[in-house]
Amino acid sequence: MDTLTHALSGALAGRLLAPRGKPASAAPLPRPWQAVVAGAVAATFPDFDFVLGWVSELTYLRGHRGVTHSLLLLPLWGLLIAWLLSRFWQRGGRRGPDWRSLYVVVCAAILIHILGDLITQFGTMILAPLSERRFGWGTSFIIDLPLTGIIVAGLLGSALWRHSRVPSALALVALAGWIGVQATGRSEAIDAAHAYAERQGIRPVLVDAAPRPASPFNWTAIVFDGERYHYAHLNTRRSDPLLASADDNFIRRFSAPYLPVAQAQWEVRERFGDNGVRQLAEKVWSAEDFAFFRWFAMFPVLDHAENGPSGQFCANFVDLRFITPGRDETPFRYGLCGREGGWRLFEREPGGPRWVMD
Repeated sequence: MDTLTHALSGALAGRLLAPRGKPASAAPLPRPWQAVVAGAVAATFPDFDFVLGWVSELTYLRGHRGVTHSLLLLPLWGLLIAWLLSRFWQRGGRRGPDWRSLYVVVCAAILIHILGDLITQFGTMILAPLSERRFGWGTSFIIDLPLTGIIVAGLLGSALWRHSRVPSALALVALAGWIGVQATGRSEAIDAAHAYAERQGIRPVLVDAAPRPASPFNWTAIVFDGERYHYAHLNTRRSDPLLASADDNFIRRFSAPYLPVAQAQWEVRERFGDNGVRQLAEKVWSAEDFAFFRWFAMFPVLDHAENGPSGQFCANFVDLRFITPGRDETPFRYGLCGREGGWRLFEREPGGPRWVMD
């Protein structure tokens, strides 16, 4: 989920949990606006792992959605942020909320951030640092305008009815309902993938679906038979194709490539390519220097392979969850170039390979 939506969701949680009553002399309670600010700040905090990119690109990819997104460390992060916010509001001898009165709001805001990432398919290491396993429910695309709109509506309602928690509570209920709709779309896409596998006589090793933008019923359905990935961009509720021109709004243009299930165009890609490059692709895939991508990718397929000059050979892979119709470039197309004596990591870009330093 994008950082702005995370901040807004934390503000919504802060408004819902803002303490009621007059401040006590010993431990002042936060005012509603302070609870909202505390929620927004705390819900932004987990994405401060962007600083890992200052170390190296691979450090960021390995650590993003790691310890700052950990359910195990959440109580400690909550303590730290609540204390810092309390100190900020009490600076210069001012009367401000005690950290204990902020703790629940802060922890709830961090939790709502983690949940907001769990509904996507990128993967979140909620058990870090004890485990690097990445979890994701895969119900929602990384940027979800209706979801963000529900949160904004809840905050606007809270601004209009300042003494009521009803708008924020209703917004959270609506969020749960919206995610439920998306989960229904995901289930329908997986059912369509199972039906395809049965028609083709495939005994699938894996059946899944990747969320796509513009509609909770736009999906990329995926079937893996152990050697090949079969996938199709489909809309589970559409009965006729959606036509779109360059003059149509961007939502219609993004949604048009997703065909009705009955008309879905299934593509097939060998995980390691055909016989001409298979041995090279398998060598790159199994290399120790490529371990991070094996850990990172969910649906990896060979993107490109070639034998270069002076005995150099290169191959890179792409993850099907990032192949989105209408997107100019597909990210995370990593691979290795090698010759006798070692490997060199690169990311394939339109202008050519970009060498990656760790």
